[in-house]
Amino acid sequence: MVDILGGRHLVTRKGAAVEAEAALQNKVVALYFAAARCGPSRDFTQLLCDFYTALVAEARRPAPFEVVFVSADDSSQEMLNFMRELHGTWLALPFHDPYRHELRKRYNVTAIPKLVIVKQNGEVITNKGRKQIRERGLACFQDWVEAADIFQNFCG
Repeated sequence: MVDILGGRHLVTRKGAAVEAEAALQNKVVALYFAAARCGPSRDFTQLLCDFYTALVAEARRPAPFEVVFVSADDSSQEMLNFMRELHGTWLALPFHDPYRHELRKRYNVTAIPKLVIVKQNGEVITNKGRKQIRERGLACFQDWVEAADIFQNFCG
């Protein structure tokens, strides 16, 4: 993720700043474009939270996976409320970072929610992460790991 988020800070749902490079190094990254006001976003967020929890938070060996929330909310307060209410322990691009808009353009986000799975260099593994999680559950992660070409020995 050095290519697309390098040098930036991300935030936790508690508001703590985290260096993107350190947090995302050697991980498959899911860019999650969503907003609190969007019913489908709220519905999928719970499924994504369960997916993340199973892979990372409660796993005996946490998977090399991280979600970065890219908010489409109308205010920073709306974003923080959404994160605190429904999100997992993943990270977010700060609301006031104008790079949120650049990422939406770069990954052709025309509707939310959208989950784009990317390699370390920002290249898209799939822009259908939401559909894959709904249809295949945890099984889709192994495909992402293989496509990322950096974690040859992960077994989920």
